[in-house]
Amino acid sequence: MQNHQIMQTALYPSDSRGHADHGWLNSYHSFSFAEYFDPEKMHFGALRVLNDDTVAPGKGFGKHPHQNMEIISIPLSGDLEHEDSMGNKQVIRQRDFQVMSAGTGIQHSEYNKSEDEQVKFLQIWIIPNKKNVEPRYDQITLDKKDRFNQWQQVVSPFEDDPGVWIHQDAWFYMSSLEAGKSLDYKLHKPTNGVYLFLLEGELEIGEQKLQKRDAIGMWELDNFYVEASSDAEILLMEVPMQL
Repeated sequence: MQNHQIMQTALYPSDSRGHADHGWLNSYHSFSFAEYFDPEKMHFGALRVLNDDTVAPGKGFGKHPHQNMEIISIPLSGDLEHEDSMGNKQVIRQRDFQVMSAGTGIQHSEYNKSEDEQVKFLQIWIIPNKKNVEPRYDQITLDKKDRFNQWQQVVSPFEDDPGVWIHQDAWFYMSSLEAGKSLDYKLHKPTNGVYLFLLEGELEIGEQKLQKRDAIGMWELDNFYVEASSDAEILLMEVPMQL
């Protein structure tokens, strides 16, 4: 396997993440968040928060505020009920992607809709390239078949692109990659970097081997290859490195 021009990399093993178990919420933090603080893990470029959350049945996050942040939620299993100060009340399920531009200010709550099953979801915050925009909510459903052995775009800067859009030059992709298969990825912008989070399986990127919930950051590169050692579920986030 060949790797192209990876100049800088940082491996983030799953067990190096911050962890908070509140009973109703079991959360792993890839970056400093709430009571977890690591000065070496404040952000990766514009990627500020990546929380891997499991919420107990019937529990959730009460109404709380945000501003000047792009917030993306990706349910992995279960149903999450959303309500916000803009009048939106929605349920987000597996295969759904939710985005909020907090902008000048938004309040929202997220609850596990089920009384007997956990909900698992990723909460991701991206630092925007515009401040004080009008708050916005969007939610779409994508077909998981469209990520089988290929990259499925789920987030971009453009309203007309596949997936949801945000106020930042960032692109997210997901892939369900079979064992033995490989994919090439070419960055959209040379000043961006990639934070790749392995949801399931085993993956190789050059000499680096990733296992479930490991992540790798890469920057100062044009493109790279990934190869699945076992069936793998991948989330790739390309974000600006300079803010």
